[in-house]
Formats: sequence, structure tokens, C-alpha cells
Amino acid sequence: MKKEPPIRAGFRQFYPIQPRWSDNDAYGHINNVVYYEYFDTAVNMWLVETEILDIEKSPIISIVVETGCTYFESAAYPEPLEAGIAVDKVGTSSIVYATAIFRRDVDHAICAGRFVHVTVDRATMRPVPIPEDMRAKLAMLMR
Repeated sequence: MKKEPPIRAGFRQFYPIQPRWSDNDAYGHINNVVYYEYFDTAVNMWLVETEILDIEKSPIISIVVETGCTYFESAAYPEPLEAGIAVDKVGTSSIVYATAIFRRDVDHAICAGRFVHVTVDRATMRPVPIPEDMRAKLAMLMR
């Protein structure tokens, strides 16, 4: 059964993505692994903007424990793109993000991803419960 690409309405926050020359592979399109960098950039940009994450000082950080991506169409440098993010689930120490990459002004995604973070103590790298203030901000991204 063919999976349908998600649409913009399923995402709560968007960030512009400007592909780089080096993002293209020998086949003339953005290499599949580069989309994971776009997902990571968008999620971490949101964490920084909402002041959940201070990259250098936060005692609690989120690390990636799982990713996945389904591709629907190709894109290539220098085409401007946008990354959409939303939250599907918040557990005790884990967050499941829905991610997607869109062409500017196009409603359907060219790829859709799953991006799972676990919150850990920076010093010990052991899982810790998601703080209440972070939970409140994550609620803004719930779909």
C-alpha cells in the first residue's frame, strides 16, 4: 500500500532550509542522509528558540535515539526548502517528533520523518524525566 505524503497542516512549526552545493550527490539530488541533518537542525532550532536548550550550559539535554524517513520526491540544490516539525508523543523521558521537508509554497511533503529524543543529564548521560516547563512548551507542538 502506497503511503501518502503528509501536508503542512499536520505540522506546528516551520524553518527555512537552504540546501548547500555539497548536499547533492552523484545522482544530482539531495542525498538521503542529508534530510536527517535538516530534521536535526529544525528540532534543535526550536529547542534553542523556546529556551529549552542552551547548547553550552543546559544541565538536561536531548539526544537522538531513533530516526526514520520516507521519501516521496527528490529535491536538489539550490532549491529552497522548509522543515516542518510537530510532536506526536511525550513520554517520561522521550519525545517523538514528526518531521517533514517541503518545497516552499507546496502543501505536500517531499519526505516525512520520525525523530526520537531522550532527555538525559548532561554530566552522566543517563535518562531523566522531562521537566514540567519543557513539557508545557512541547505541548505547543502536539498534533
